[in-house]
Amino acid sequence: MYDARSRYVAAAVETASPARLLTMLCDRLLLDVERAAHALGEGQRPHATQHLAHAQEIVAELIASLDVDAWEGGPRLLSIYTWLHGELLGAAAAGDAERVRACARVVEPLARTWHEAAAAVAGTTAPAAPAPVAAAYGAASAPGAGLLGVG
Repeated sequence: MYDARSRYVAAAVETASPARLLTMLCDRLLLDVERAAHALGEGQRPHATQHLAHAQEIVAELIASLDVDAWEGGPRLLSIYTWLHGELLGAAAAGDAERVRACARVVEPLARTWHEAAAAVAGTTAPAAPAPVAAAYGAASAPGAGLLGVG
């Protein structure tokens, strides 16, 4: 049986616009990578492996949903996602915290950029920012779905 939080998250995902789903995925990707780096730093490799596996699933979903022909930056974004997926796999296999931190340094500005793009598509004046990681521990539907390279 699902608890109240699980039901809330499921409802939020089911009713989110494509742009909002993308930012939610990027926020969770950043959280997973930062949690994995922290776990490796604490010597908790099994926990790190779980977070890295989830991060890999998110990146695989980002790759699968990316329409590289939707805009001129599509192929470059695909190469970033592909590199990131490979690095996450390698970091998990090696238990390499520095590789994980390098991934975080790529994911953080990427997440911020997707938030800015989603805000622009939604017509809001101030771009939304990725959810703070510390908060994660403890918008209206965007017109023109697919404009962010997600079909």
